[in-house]
Amino acid sequence: MRRGLTMAGALSGALASMLTLGGCGSGGDTGAKPKPGPSAPVSAAAPSPSASTAPGALPTAYTFTPDPDRVPHTPDQAQRLTRAAALDPDSWSAGMAAHDPYESAGDWPVLSADCVWSRAGLPDGVLDSYTRKIDVPAKEGKGRLLGSVTLTVHRDAAAADRDMQETVQQSFRCPDQDLGGGQFLLGLLSMHQPKESVLNADASMFESGKFTSPESGGPQGYVWTKSRIGPVVMALSVKGAHGYETRDLLKVAAEGAAKALYRVELELKN
Repeated sequence: MRRGLTMAGALSGALASMLTLGGCGSGGDTGAKPKPGPSAPVSAAAPSPSASTAPGALPTAYTFTPDPDRVPHTPDQAQRLTRAAALDPDSWSAGMAAHDPYESAGDWPVLSADCVWSRAGLPDGVLDSYTRKIDVPAKEGKGRLLGSVTLTVHRDAAAADRDMQETVQQSFRCPDQDLGGGQFLLGLLSMHQPKESVLNADASMFESGKFTSPESGGPQGYVWTKSRIGPVVMALSVKGAHGYETRDLLKVAAEGAAKALYRVELELKN
């Protein structure tokens, strides 16, 4: 177990580093409101003046505070935010494609006592939850990477933080999980990122393990990251395929997470 935790920690650190780099001039975003300024980068970690000391410097802390007038308080307001901030294939990365089915909304994942996932209605305190599935198509002898990004709006930041805390406990309770349809996650390890290393959200966590399905050709890598900005939680996963290493999955996940968090921030800023 110690070796597994060490490996997960290394992967978590690698993802944190990529998120920081991806948040500084990563570009390629579409459909979001431009950030004020003549040459502002598309960045999930766009530093505020108090977060850096020199032009172009990486942020040293996350200091963003949502505008209270922009924070959703009703399901309709939450739905407008999740649809506006959601990634599409082009805004995640060039060459990605919509999965079939592409979108789902208005339900909630539930992990049973025997570690099987199912769907239920939104719990009290969740205003909206919206998912898009976006893949890297099979090419050059490699299989199809399966990507997913979910935006969830809670009634307040405290409820969103509880969502983050509960997620880590799920992997300890169920390191092997049944997704249904012959899909399984195996050997999961989750951990919270140290607050001082999170530069583009109020809190972040990371999960890694293996994914298998009837089409996967055996166990493949799996990475998942979840972050919170105020009452909004962004969760993004990448399920591996033949021809990809874990570092490849981390790169795809980091690019998508950086852009998704930036788009959430845009929706919450004055």
